[in-house]
Amino acid sequence: VQLVESGGGLVQTGGSLTLSCTASGSVFRFWTVGWYRQPPGKHRELVASVTRAGIYNYSDSVAGRFTIIRSNGQNTVYLRMNSLKAEDTAVYYCYADTVGSGPAYWGQGTQVTVSS
Repeated sequence: VQLVESGGGLVQTGGSLTLSCTASGSVFRFWTVGWYRQPPGKHRELVASVTRAGIYNYSDSVAGRFTIIRSNGQNTVYLRMNSLKAEDTAVYYCYADTVGSGPAYWGQGTQVTVSS
């Protein structure tokens, strides 16, 4: 399984950005998929996830601002980020949980920098 991310970059405070993560393989629709992030000098943290049944989970810090969207037909998961803050600056990683025991595969990471 390969996960390829795109969409990171530099954005001003209050702006928006959408990340994409496309997976290889034909069973994407069975996986839980989502996004983690790792701010500078901090541990990796869960941002958002969606199960194959469409159950969504968001961290408190992004709820109401970020939206995770999965497209099974395109084997792609998106992270739509609105009202970005400086504290959203991080490397963002998509993941796939293929067996129900947590992230099994990771994307390469994409940098998101929010400037004031």
